[in-house]
Amino acid sequence: MVGFSFGQRWRIYIAVHPAIIEANTIRTSYSIFDNMTSRYFIRLAYNGSKYCGWQIQTSDRTVQGTIEAVLSKIYNKEMQVTGCGRTDAGVHASDYKLHVDLTDKYEISDLVYKLNNMLPIDIRIYDITKVPADAHARYDATSRSYIYKMVFGRDPFRQETVYRYDQSGRPDLELMREASNLILDYKDFFPFCKTHADNDTYLCKLTASRWEEISEHEWHYSVTSDRFLRGMVRMIVGMTLNVGLARTSIDEVRIALDKQERLVRAWSVPAQGLYLSNITYPFLT
Repeated sequence: MVGFSFGQRWRIYIAVHPAIIEANTIRTSYSIFDNMTSRYFIRLAYNGSKYCGWQIQTSDRTVQGTIEAVLSKIYNKEMQVTGCGRTDAGVHASDYKLHVDLTDKYEISDLVYKLNNMLPIDIRIYDITKVPADAHARYDATSRSYIYKMVFGRDPFRQETVYRYDQSGRPDLELMREASNLILDYKDFFPFCKTHADNDTYLCKLTASRWEEISEHEWHYSVTSDRFLRGMVRMIVGMTLNVGLARTSIDEVRIALDKQERLVRAWSVPAQGLYLSNITYPFLT
């Protein structure tokens, strides 16, 4: 290579030598694939008794913060997840979904195993599913369902996971059913929203609202909607109990909903009886 400098001759050698070309190609492809991610939905359940809700906070222990910390250890980098919604302190979830962007560093079955071994016992990972790249755990949900569990009498084994009825006199279940059915006729739910909540709208499309007698000692309230206002389910349960106890009449509830005014006897029942029980998506079966 007469007439070429050493640096020029070296660059030509690199450009044409097959072994160097192959090595550079492999190295480049590895670096590209190492950084490629796909979106996944993680289905899980948690007992919210020892958490200050789902959403991450700077100082308090939350479900989101706990999961992100474990994922960050597994992948050796900061990881963020997006949940299907917020649950308040002490509220549980039997079917919760989040989305996260992951590389293919681990097989899905191995990742489920790692997560369940590293997370606290009160959080359980069920499965991980690959979804479209733009799938969103919160905004793509088409319906959400909650169950509120209430028991009569003391149960030493379920103190943090059900509401033990503590009022005088047993409520009238038929009146409670009438009250729970009434709200299906409405779409605006300002009377059942926490004060100072930053809502742009109070519109919710309820498709189910009912009380069920599971046994003589246990009743469940279940409700389904496209969305819920903050504190809405617990306030609806409180309203139906007040109707069942003759503290509030059906007419008072109807007037409050017609005029979009708060009930005089508003009652937000305790958190420990509430479960997020189902989330549906158009791309998941």
